Amino acid sequence: MEVACPVAPADDWVARTAGEVRAEGERRHPGEAPTCASGISPSGPVHLGNLRELMVPHLVADEVRKQGAPCRHILSWDDYDRLRRVPAGFPASFAEHIGRPLSAVPDPCGRHPSWAEHFKEPLRESLARLGVRVTEISQTRMYTSGAYTGQIIVAMRRRADIGAVLARYQTRRAAEPDDDDPQDAGTRTYYPFKPYCAACGRDDTTVTAFDDATTEITYTCGCGARVGPVPIAGVAGKLVWKVDWPMRWAYERVTFEPAGVDHSSPGSSFTVGGELVSEIFGGEMPLHFGYAFVGTSGGSSKMSGSAGGAPTPADALEIFEPPLLRWLYARRRPEQSITLAFDQEVGRVYDEWDALSRKVADGTADAPARVVFGRASGTADGPLPVTPRPLPFRTLASVADITAGDEAQITRILRDLTAADPVGSLDEVRPRLDCAQAWVAGYVDPADRTQVRAEPDLDRLAALSDAERVAIKILTERMGEYWSHDGLTMLVYGIPKLQRGLDITAPPDAELKTAQRTLFALLYQLLIGKDTGPRLPTLLLALGQDRIRYLFTPG
Repeated sequence: MEVACPVAPADDWVARTAGEVRAEGERRHPGEAPTCASGISPSGPVHLGNLRELMVPHLVADEVRKQGAPCRHILSWDDYDRLRRVPAGFPASFAEHIGRPLSAVPDPCGRHPSWAEHFKEPLRESLARLGVRVTEISQTRMYTSGAYTGQIIVAMRRRADIGAVLARYQTRRAAEPDDDDPQDAGTRTYYPFKPYCAACGRDDTTVTAFDDATTEITYTCGCGARVGPVPIAGVAGKLVWKVDWPMRWAYERVTFEPAGVDHSSPGSSFTVGGELVSEIFGGEMPLHFGYAFVGTSGGSSKMSGSAGGAPTPADALEIFEPPLLRWLYARRRPEQSITLAFDQEVGRVYDEWDALSRKVADGTADAPARVVFGRASGTADGPLPVTPRPLPFRTLASVADITAGDEAQITRILRDLTAADPVGSLDEVRPRLDCAQAWVAGYVDPADRTQVRAEPDLDRLAALSDAERVAIKILTERMGEYWSHDGLTMLVYGIPKLQRGLDITAPPDAELKTAQRTLFALLYQLLIGKDTGPRLPTLLLALGQDRIRYLFTPG
């Protein structure tokens, strides 16, 4: 019987699930900390969809800890899985290692002990920045140390029972056998253990015999090797996935492990595993539910090395502060999909986060928003680091764009922008400034970057109408007294009002709004040769009064 952990109602699914995990853990193993589990295969770049595999159980485990109880969150590295294919962007020569354990394939960059470690390292670093505390378990170490030998022998002796379960839920009839849905499941020739060949190291092997009494195994390999009979305890290899997973549930006493909707649908790995864990391995199925997928919008050429160009947590942390990235996962219920923006929407996402931060600070945020904010901004271990002075992301991106990263220029502009309480050091606006610079450099199309004119546009200046000349005269004569972000905002919006004899603070009507847009387009054309660009007050502050006057002077 499949035991499922129902997704909590809209009030607080994390708190409810955490309560169920505590209760179920105590029922199953009194006095022990419950275990939440995640599994990641380091076969290639670990993408943002994989991060949900970690964030969902992390939020639950961390909630248990916040309630004052211990909770273990294990990350099982499936580094003993076979290399199935060479990801896009990596040398084709690595194809010779297809079929070998990920931990036995050389590191593509030469700095790590193996292919697996190459892809583990950036995820480890990202998890540390995100405050995700896990206990790592290498499946290579577990299998090669003999930790699972007893379970492997049980599975081999119960192969007919396992095969019958797999055959009952078989979903495909492939031209070639598949480890997850083998054509021979339920027959005398089915074995749930796949050896790695002692001669070539690959899993192009076929088990031909297993002696239940002596536990000796015999197998052949596509490379021509024939091995056995030899004790299975001395044979490199692993249980096939749909058997390996429930075996680990029992071995690690997993209380809660969610999975993608593909694994939790009827007849899937969870369904099969739910039967095998109790019937074969004497354990219980974890509490679980399915979570929806994670998508992205926008992109960068730097992602092309990933299979399918999928961005990784490290990519996201280049442009999103860690608490904000946590929030993007924490604010969605598991069954809701997530789309992470890497395009112009990044600015809007930061604006939403800043608005929520202000509401929490002044006490106007509602209870659910405060709870989610708390989970995003810190863990049971304490708060995550934040930018001391979180200036608007769009402003920082504009400054980074206009200055091409010149720190002296950035400092000058930001001090002008914060004239009432000037920024003392760029450290005050980091890491958000670094995120903005990384976004501009990596995700803004070069054609959309701001290129300030080197010389005045003499033709356009010569063709100015009388009204346009007056508008520019007002700007150049009065910008000094309005030289701040707020002041220049008032001035550029107010020039059409002044030209109509109105007060600079007068509310605009439809005609004035049209005049304002027309003026903005003129200023952008004269300054950067486009009809649109960074926010005008930011652009003006970046250029400085002398440069503005020069570009507005017709020779």
